[in-house]
Amino acid sequence: MSLNIIVLAKQVPDTRNVGKDAMKEDGTVNRAALPAIFNPEDLNALEQALRLKEANPGSTITLLTMGLPRAAEMVREAMWRGADGGIVLTDPALGGADTLATSYSLAQAVKKFGNYDIILGGRQAIDGDTAQVGPQIAEKLGIPQVTYAEEILDLKDGFVTVKRRLEHGVETVKSPLPCVVTVNGSAAECRPRNAVRVQRYKYASLPVEQEKMSERVKEVVAKRPELTIKKWSAADVEADPAQIGFAGSPTKVKAIEAVVFTAKESLRLDDNDEQIEALVKDLIANHTIG
Repeated sequence: MSLNIIVLAKQVPDTRNVGKDAMKEDGTVNRAALPAIFNPEDLNALEQALRLKEANPGSTITLLTMGLPRAAEMVREAMWRGADGGIVLTDPALGGADTLATSYSLAQAVKKFGNYDIILGGRQAIDGDTAQVGPQIAEKLGIPQVTYAEEILDLKDGFVTVKRRLEHGVETVKSPLPCVVTVNGSAAECRPRNAVRVQRYKYASLPVEQEKMSERVKEVVAKRPELTIKKWSAADVEADPAQIGFAGSPTKVKAIEAVVFTAKESLRLDDNDEQIEALVKDLIANHTIG
């Protein structure tokens, strides 16, 4: 049984290198100023997709991501590991989206994609940690969802069997297709890049990137359509302007406060309740924990 698999992925800020310019004044992440990486749990989801592809000859994997044009890096990374292609949903109108607006935009892209059997994605992104986008996409598409997946055990006869890793144990569930499956970080790590695929797809790119290539490379890309990464806008997916970006985001960031600890602010306490109580009150007063 051949499958059309969609993998949802997000390019996220590298939280190990967050500086003073990490946030804009409007409360959104300044993604252009931060080093970006492939969201870790989305890589776990990609590995599950690759295993499905291996078990079902003729299957294809399409990576779908929403973000800046530089998110094409994610598609290339996925292709180097075994995916067949990808789509970058990018448009200034999509900027500032919360989970509700993001899930709506991605659901619209999935509808435009059309024929699919299963959608895989990471449980959550490290820049938001909400774990909401995958389930919201399933709701908007009107299809079942399986969350906290650790392993896809079987897929046949129109059903997928999934092992879920929960807080106090595991459970096995069965869902009809098509469905959305969100994958935990406890799932198998994604395989590394394949050297042959890196050479084969090193010029995979968006049309806007191809404009900056040398004439020789442009000739290579022109002869190989699979090297062109699709770029879709909000209009391409027929998104309602009122439901995308800031306009479609009921979640608003009112303020951001950076708390920086230095050695001179260290405090040594005696083992008594009075000092501990006083410390807790101070931490609440200066908003460290309040």
